[in-house]
Amino acid sequence: NTEKANTMNYINNASLKTLEYPKVINLLIGQATSEGGKNLCKELLPSKNIDEIKHNLNLTEDALSLLFKKGRLSLSGTKDVKRSLLLLEKDGSLSAPELLNISSLLLQIENTINYFKKDVIENDRDDESFNEENSLFEYIKCLYPLPDVRREIERCIISEDEIADDASAALKHIRRQIKLTSDKVHSSLASIISAGTTKDYLQDNIITMRNGRYCIPVKAEAKNKIPGMIHDQSAKGSTIFIEPMETVRLNNEISDLHGKEKEEIARILKELSLRIAPFVRDISASYDALVLLDFIFAKASLAKNLKCSKPEFSDNRYINLKRARHPLLDPKKVVPIDVYIGDEFNLLIITGPNTGGKTVTLKTVGLLSLMGQAGLFIPCDEGSKLGLFKEFFADIGDEQSIEQNLSTFSAHMTNIVSIINQATSDSLILFDELCSGTDPVEGAALGISILTKLKDLDARVISTTHYSELKLFALQTPGVSNAGCEFDINTLSPTYKLLIGIPGKSNAFAISKKLGLSDEIIEDAKLKIDESNLSFEDILNNLENSRLEIDKAKEESNIARLESKKLKEEYENKLKRLEERKEKEIQKAKEEAEKLIEQAKEFADKTIKELRKNADAGDVKALDRTRNKINDKKKKHKTGEVKKTVSGGHAPKDFHVGDKVKVLSMNTTGIVSSLPNAKGDMDVQIGIFKSKINYNDLIIVDEPDITGSGKGEKISFKTGSGKIKMNKALSVSSEIKLLGMTVDEALSVLDKYLDDAYLAHLGSVSIVHGKGTGALRSGIHSYLKKSSYIKEFHLGLPEEGGAGVTIATFK
Repeated sequence: NTEKANTMNYINNASLKTLEYPKVINLLIGQATSEGGKNLCKELLPSKNIDEIKHNLNLTEDALSLLFKKGRLSLSGTKDVKRSLLLLEKDGSLSAPELLNISSLLLQIENTINYFKKDVIENDRDDESFNEENSLFEYIKCLYPLPDVRREIERCIISEDEIADDASAALKHIRRQIKLTSDKVHSSLASIISAGTTKDYLQDNIITMRNGRYCIPVKAEAKNKIPGMIHDQSAKGSTIFIEPMETVRLNNEISDLHGKEKEEIARILKELSLRIAPFVRDISASYDALVLLDFIFAKASLAKNLKCSKPEFSDNRYINLKRARHPLLDPKKVVPIDVYIGDEFNLLIITGPNTGGKTVTLKTVGLLSLMGQAGLFIPCDEGSKLGLFKEFFADIGDEQSIEQNLSTFSAHMTNIVSIINQATSDSLILFDELCSGTDPVEGAALGISILTKLKDLDARVISTTHYSELKLFALQTPGVSNAGCEFDINTLSPTYKLLIGIPGKSNAFAISKKLGLSDEIIEDAKLKIDESNLSFEDILNNLENSRLEIDKAKEESNIARLESKKLKEEYENKLKRLEERKEKEIQKAKEEAEKLIEQAKEFADKTIKELRKNADAGDVKALDRTRNKINDKKKKHKTGEVKKTVSGGHAPKDFHVGDKVKVLSMNTTGIVSSLPNAKGDMDVQIGIFKSKINYNDLIIVDEPDITGSGKGEKISFKTGSGKIKMNKALSVSSEIKLLGMTVDEALSVLDKYLDDAYLAHLGSVSIVHGKGTGALRSGIHSYLKKSSYIKEFHLGLPEEGGAGVTIATFK
């Protein structure tokens, strides 16, 4: 990255520091969890390549999406093993700490793959957001897990200073021998310490270790009383540490065993190193991928913490920041601003009182542009746009060149000259108080000339100023716009709101008056101001008052609009609930009607069965007619149809309270609850609702009236068709042809035919339906299974018509 920064592809100039870009980078560094990731953050610079910028933004976007979905991916286990891998390439042997670092890295690789596994590695198509098209997938493909190698390192090495006994059988045997020999030494020394002849010579009754040898502490004056080798003495010389002759041989054996232990450990480490060596390139690639992922997730984490959004990059250097916030200011206090440039105007002049937010606006635009070109999300609302700039120039603050002994004006002018000499149409230029610090007349004239020069270059320029001449320049010049930082005169404090299109006021007179300066002095000061300038300030004052009135009206309009929207939503919700209740009532009524008709049909069938045996011919015919009417009524109810009393419309006089009617426009039924008025409108009760409906939209309907119970029950119609008498069919054919009919048509005809055949005492009937697709045959068979008349049915024999005919036998 450092090498890249020195090329033409990256922006690396003094403006980065002026716009506080390094402070944002420090925030980014704090989000990285690995040393390598922190280094990449530290080296991040804004790019000039639009493809690279968009790719980096996509990486940040995909990481942020995962971060919200799964939480942060910690990459703290990403240890820098580059030097260890280089040593392995040269057939070197790694130490225990170096091997543990590689083990930590291998574990991090596995954990990272598991983090992505469901969405990326397994390419879960249930979540299309995270498939192989995900921009992070290119890094996941570079991760090479080596679980067997990692487990072998963990098995052999307990810590940086400890190798496991089970690392090899030889090491385990050597350590067992060391323990046994040490136990012998302890036993021998313990017997010496406990002997009555030596107790008076000892400083303490303990066994200690000196220079890798087991010793006992002996008083200095008694050192010749206990034969052995002296290995050490205390600081004051009062205690001598002696290895008794009895334990010299055993201590020598222990020393030899420790030497063998070191040799075996070195062999184990070499063996582990050789096992890793073939995977040096894979491990190196995995490390690089993990570091890059840590860097990308750091950018995503920063975006989450600062509540940032992904900027869109325009092709015409157009900036449009929506509710932009400076990332280094307190988020609880910062006032969001809307600022745009590069469309209708390329030069923006911001005016207003000191500490009103003008400089913060400059830095916000510049810093957010740098962040976007560095692949970082920006603290703005969704839909904010940035333009691609090849150079950033900023002249901000009161810095002076002490070494050159320059005044504030000279220091700024030196910087401005440098900017003018380097500026192009691909530049974003920010001036704070352009040409201040000198004579106001000359400063204003210079400022206008400088801005005109940069405007002719087609650069994007934002400048703050107090000069009224620059405000007039913006009003009179195409492609230049004013902007003002709002100031509350009542509280004598800025609101930090940016108002594009309206120049700001200095408010010097108003502030002075508010602070207690006498009217006499203020009026005298006004007399000393050029009449045109005073008039201009009055115009600005009128503009400001008009804007406040418009804003107030707009706010009231928005409140009214929101209230209207709320009322509309409440009404729609109530209407929806009413419609749902209406549908439930209608459905309930239909179900009750169908149930009633079914009961009537069952009653009629039962009556037919009981009277069939003993009824005379006239009675059977009357019952036959009644049954046909009931069947027709049942079918019409099931299909949502109601029999009309008349085929045409009704007159208002035809309606009576309590009549059942069908509402044509709603395709439902109701009860008349009031007589028609002069306009022909009447109240109709539909379920639990009462509606005002015109008589032209209504049809009086007929309905059955079923009363009584048991054998004495009667079935009649309100229209008065008379009593039903039974009548047996005089002649019924034993065969019915249903060829060419739909299933519904055929079942309607078949239903009546079977009733007739049953009353005519036919034992069985032939139903001709044809072969065709088999749909008609299936429908008929389903109907026959449910019929209370039919004992059994089967397809006809070849001589009876075969599969095209069904023979049904009555009970």
